Amino acid sequence: MFDILTVCTGNICRSPLAEQLLRARLADLAPHVASAGTRGLAAAPMTPEAAHIAEALGVPASETAEHRSRFLTEQHLVAPDLILAMTREHRRAIAELAPSRLRSTFTIREFARLAAAVPEDEVRAAADAASSPSEKLRAAASVIASYRGLVPPPEDPADDDVIDPYRRPWETYLLSARQLEPAVTAVAATVRLAVA
Repeated sequence: MFDILTVCTGNICRSPLAEQLLRARLADLAPHVASAGTRGLAAAPMTPEAAHIAEALGVPASETAEHRSRFLTEQHLVAPDLILAMTREHRRAIAELAPSRLRSTFTIREFARLAAAVPEDEVRAAADAASSPSEKLRAAASVIASYRGLVPPPEDPADDDVIDPYRRPWETYLLSARQLEPAVTAVAATVRLAVA
């Protein structure tokens, strides 16, 4: 088994959507995928808009209904093999809580951008040198992290972030989903390459 954590601010829009999409797309690999918020609300459900988008993207309504937010703690950062923040600010908060996890921590769009530049053979070779699915994913994340500084950053640094739609119009939820969904697809493909 391997472990992925997604992180946003309140843990009611972006990170639960990313969590549920990753769990669905990697279901045959039996991952453990969880989420938390840097300023997480206490046991709040997903917003109706985020739940609607999740369901439109194939997540069962029962799963969106079960979600309850939680506040990110240092303990949540021990086990995950891959930690995916929704923004650079969240990534910074994770690094402050657990500096040793930096090579396993990315914004989700940063991970997708870097992974696109890493030859598949390089990811596969790193993963093949490891034994368990957990070690394979950590090895792949480490290879992808090694491309930081080699791959040109986006012209606009905000392009590594997923916009926060909370308390904003429906159009902002759709924009957030359009930013998040391709990154989830890229993450799932890379995880599958490393672990499957």
